[in-house]
Amino acid sequence: MAETIIFLVILLISMGPIITIGIVQYRSKEPVGFWSGKKPPKREQITDVRAYNHKHGLMWILYGVGFLLCFVCGLPFGGLITGYLCMIEVMGGLLVMAAYHNKLNRMYERKEGGL
Repeated sequence: MAETIIFLVILLISMGPIITIGIVQYRSKEPVGFWSGKKPPKREQITDVRAYNHKHGLMWILYGVGFLLCFVCGLPFGGLITGYLCMIEVMGGLLVMAAYHNKLNRMYERKEGGL
């Protein structure tokens, strides 16, 4: 029981900032970024900043909530299964988020009128 409580506290401490990032991005008026160290696109480069930010924010919120769901779903099967589910969420979630971010950039990137 003690390890479950410790695991839950660690999970909440680590997922709180991730869900907060999602809320901040969802409410942002300026285009948001995804990669650390890379500047977000400029407002002129995005066709619909509000939709772009909402989708990025929801992506982060769902990532954080996914961890909590993995914890709840794995709990009846024991700590080891719970840990495995959370590790799958970490690796799979990051890969899915990176792919979705690239898709959003393609969807909302303003096309420059060429020759």
